[in-house]
Amino acid sequence: MKQRIGILGGGQLGKMLLQTALDLDLNISILDPDPECSCSVWTKNFTCGSLTDYNTVMEFAKDLDVITIEIENVNIQALKDLEAAAKKVFPQPSVIETIQNKRTQKDFFVSHNIPTSPFIKVKNRDEIIANKDFLPAVNKLGVGGYDGKGVQLLKSEADLDKAFDAEGILEKFVDFEKELAVIIARNENGEMKCFPVVEMVFHPTANLVEYQFSPANIEASTAQQAEEVAIKTAEAFGIVGLLAVEMFLDKEGKIWVNEVAPRPHNSGHQTQKANVVSQFDQHWRAILNLPLGDPTPHSLSAMVNILGEEGHTGIAKVEGLDKILALEHAFPFFYGKKITKPFRKMGHVSILADDFENLKEKVNFVQNNLKIIAQ
Repeated sequence: MKQRIGILGGGQLGKMLLQTALDLDLNISILDPDPECSCSVWTKNFTCGSLTDYNTVMEFAKDLDVITIEIENVNIQALKDLEAAAKKVFPQPSVIETIQNKRTQKDFFVSHNIPTSPFIKVKNRDEIIANKDFLPAVNKLGVGGYDGKGVQLLKSEADLDKAFDAEGILEKFVDFEKELAVIIARNENGEMKCFPVVEMVFHPTANLVEYQFSPANIEASTAQQAEEVAIKTAEAFGIVGLLAVEMFLDKEGKIWVNEVAPRPHNSGHQTQKANVVSQFDQHWRAILNLPLGDPTPHSLSAMVNILGEEGHTGIAKVEGLDKILALEHAFPFFYGKKITKPFRKMGHVSILADDFENLKEKVNFVQNNLKIIAQ
């Protein structure tokens, strides 16, 4: 009998997973709290319900064989009990639990000798103020941060009023040259494959990726160092599935792990068009213990996030799509979100080019000509 597979989360990552699941004729069910989420109209097996409610997750998964996620904010105890009931749960609940909280995630890096910047655990703003000599630092919420939320750069004492009055970490600021990421896949047999290192460029105020280049414009030795760190991290977790490892490359050429995500990731969207297999293809291969595919890129590529315009909230309207479709080797992908908000991820554009300069020109063109506004 065909395996019955469930995804906790029905956002844009779920939508892209559904697309590749069709190629393998997989039987997919989706659970998401939003009745109008990206996946709601793309599978007949859609359940509207909480990802964090124990009973809802257990009921959703009772007839499933394999359970996976597209977001970390899920009920861990339910996943542990499903695992104990001989369900395949990948990534494993223990991995998700460690990663869910930035405090336990950083502890894990330290205990496994994974290079990461020094940090202090804090319970509230008063403890941050008491450690003002640690600045400049990045204040991260322990739980709940997502897409740039829950992260605050504190450069000096003048920024202390921006600190979160909640449990989290104070992480020493890394004077980095570039921000990099490696997505690595691992199946139950222990087979691992890395996608090429990507270089990410973040929005200066929204603290989320504006665009990225793949492969990153770095020395071969640096790329090798980044891949080795990603492999070491995946092996330490023993993860089955995908692991996105976000990193800093400092000005001395050293790699530091920033944070990780146990699922498909924004830093791998260009693989849909630019690589032999995409990160979404690879996710299914990994969690179903199939041979991993070839992550080799066809060409240089970039990915531009399509973000909701500042000053616009309401029913989404796309401007400039005709210009993007006229651009050679540019491929837009929309997430099906009806409502736009400032900096909300509404889609992305994958771009292919023969050289780095042409790639940057195309990125600039997309940013200047494709807009999501409110009707």
